[in-house]
Amino acid sequence: MFFACEKNSSSPGMKSSQTTGQGGSRATFAIVGDYLYTVNEAQLKIFDISNASDPQLKNTEDIGFTVETIFPFKDKLFIGSPTQIFIYSIEDPAHPKKLSSAISPTVMRRCDPVVAKDSVAYATLRTNGPCGGTQSILSVFNIKDITNPVQVATYPLGEPYGLGYSGDVLYVCDKWSGLLLFDISQPYNPVLINITINDGQYEDVIPYQNTLICWTTTGLILYDITDNRNPVLIKSIS
Repeated sequence: MFFACEKNSSSPGMKSSQTTGQGGSRATFAIVGDYLYTVNEAQLKIFDISNASDPQLKNTEDIGFTVETIFPFKDKLFIGSPTQIFIYSIEDPAHPKKLSSAISPTVMRRCDPVVAKDSVAYATLRTNGPCGGTQSILSVFNIKDITNPVQVATYPLGEPYGLGYSGDVLYVCDKWSGLLLFDISQPYNPVLINITINDGQYEDVIPYQNTLICWTTTGLILYDITDNRNPVLIKSIS
């Protein structure tokens, strides 16, 4: 799930007013300003899309193996893989620079959708199936020192997938339980406050303004999150 919206940004090296892509935590591409960033299993590719009808490949960065997801936040890219989260600076948009990587000592191999918010990053570490391992968690990383992310908390989950946040609420998709809502007013200490269950299994979410767009195994579910702690069903689309 991915679409474009107008946002303002003061990130160094970027325009003050720009089009930024809004994607889910399991997305494999992201738009920031005039650049499109895509990941395959081992590489980050950077395209100049200032001329949308003629995108130009500007650079390719080797990352590692089995790269899975990409999430942009301000002038950073958070890239998830089964072994770690890679953090890149895009202060120079055409030439991303690796700053650090985050590794959970709790789970040694897993799948890593990841989102970031100010000085904290959240990742769902799913250990079933091809991801291996025996424990699934929501992992909380302190990223105040972006060059040295540290896991500061975990929360046990069943079979988690994508996640996203709106204000002080974090939405986490869990195959076993449904859509989990966590209070993150204390960012490093998520507290479960609500569980929403609907048809299908939740795969990923995009909180966009007052709407929560949920991708499920049966289609899309839209919720009104004007009250972000109490989603109200708008429509199911199959």
